Amino acid sequence: MKWINHTLIAGSACAVISPPHAAVCVLGATAPDWMEWVLKVLGKPIKHRTTTHIFTHWLTFALFATFIFDYQGILTAFAWGGVSHILTDAMTVSGVPFSPYSDRRFHLFGGRFRTGDPVEYAISGVFVVCCIGIVAIIGTGGDFIPFFPDWAARYDAGLADAKEWKDNRWRFF
Repeated sequence: MKWINHTLIAGSACAVISPPHAAVCVLGATAPDWMEWVLKVLGKPIKHRTTTHIFTHWLTFALFATFIFDYQGILTAFAWGGVSHILTDAMTVSGVPFSPYSDRRFHLFGGRFRTGDPVEYAISGVFVVCCIGIVAIIGTGGDFIPFFPDWAARYDAGLADAKEWKDNRWRFF
């Protein structure tokens, strides 16, 4: 998948669960690819979708960060962003390695999509719309929603004056 789709899927999923961690989750969603660049700069080039794309490594890291050790949700968001990258890459024809001990590649939905196909963008778009729907119906995992400010509540709390409320009450972003 393209980076834009990795960031859209991971960012929208994280925005439903924990909006303040969305940036870290997006960083994790691109990590398997930029880690390849870092290794290349360090003089240890690797092929694409090999060492940095192993499903069991990312899943183990995510479970460790979620249940054993984490600092304010940062590692958890980064790790689950990486898992989302691996799962979305698994939908492509080339797939991803399931484990370092297996020579088989892991595929979702039969691995029918090619990177850059319109289907890839459609999947991302549907996922983002579903996440927006979930936020509209049940809200987010917290009170922090930076892109949808409640100007009436800000006015009632004394954080915004009447002119600011009138100027921004119909603005959704």
